[in-house]
Amino acid sequence: MEDSGKLVESEGNKGALLSFCVTGSTGYIGSWLVKSLLQRGYIVHATARDPGKVTCLLPLWNGGDRLKVFKADLKEEGSFDEAVKGCHGVFHVAASMEFSVIAKDNIENYVQSYILDPAIKGTLNLLKACVRAKSIKRVVFTSSISTITAKGINGRWKTIVDESCQTPMDHVWNMKTSGWVYVLSKLLSEKAAFKFADENGIDLISIIPTTVGGLFLTPTVPASVRVLLSPITGDSEFNAILQAVHNRMGSISVVHIEDICNAHIFLMEHTTAKGQYICSAHSCVMSQLVDSLALMYPCSGIQRSSEEQQDSIPSEVSSEKLKSLGFAYKYGPKEILQQSISSCLQHGYLKNPSNNDSYP
Repeated sequence: MEDSGKLVESEGNKGALLSFCVTGSTGYIGSWLVKSLLQRGYIVHATARDPGKVTCLLPLWNGGDRLKVFKADLKEEGSFDEAVKGCHGVFHVAASMEFSVIAKDNIENYVQSYILDPAIKGTLNLLKACVRAKSIKRVVFTSSISTITAKGINGRWKTIVDESCQTPMDHVWNMKTSGWVYVLSKLLSEKAAFKFADENGIDLISIIPTTVGGLFLTPTVPASVRVLLSPITGDSEFNAILQAVHNRMGSISVVHIEDICNAHIFLMEHTTAKGQYICSAHSCVMSQLVDSLALMYPCSGIQRSSEEQQDSIPSEVSSEKLKSLGFAYKYGPKEILQQSISSCLQHGYLKNPSNNDSYP
């Protein structure tokens, strides 16, 4: 992807330094996106519910006077007004990371009232702030591969999986597989966002990341990295999510954190971008993923699925729509896994295998 340079000229804004708002700046994608935008010379308005959590990221961002941090809560209408004021674009990365809920009576009503409705309202609160700001040219919404399925209504694998292959909401409600609450939150928030955008003249783009891995800036290990490495950590909750993804897609698709952030910026800048875009660098079946992890991180407790696994990927997860605009991936699966393991070793989430101090 060609770098845009520090000064970006656009109609009515020639020679001006562009500014962008990033919601969820303390999360995995959000924190790296802030860093990427600053490296390109943009002004960045980073939002967080708790600005105190930004403190440890400031030295890593190194934004100087081009970085402004705002306290903003999606649950509070008007909370984002100051953050988006004067910005040319908004990256809506913030999202609830609720994967499931403890079983309780009327679980559907509970999830709807306490998780889904606030998630939808929060997205609309942000978009209303964008309308009031009047300066926003485009909003890039971070969706999730959890909103996509490789299986048709007949239960058979689709040959090609593209942006049209949306997971049916009634199926998610009925099956309640691992991560189902997060899936519904993303599906409903994205649907509400596009409806509001169409009704209010907002240029909205949705990017659909697959499982994100690689290095991370956050002080804790991101959920997507925990999911990706669950076969070697033995974390049953995150391994169940990984297995659910594999059952729905027929494979595990991955993308590097730097590539997904580059794709966000690419879609913000590309004038002809429209609609939804899958961002996937590589796919493999579960057994291949486990074998790769076992080679990179030898351990006796490797988690292998007891379910029957297919030998080849039944469906191609296609990011052709994104690549057709000219986007190119920088990192492959080996680098994604190696960097994920390396970062987790540095954070103490993984121990050096077999007491090999020279690893990685």
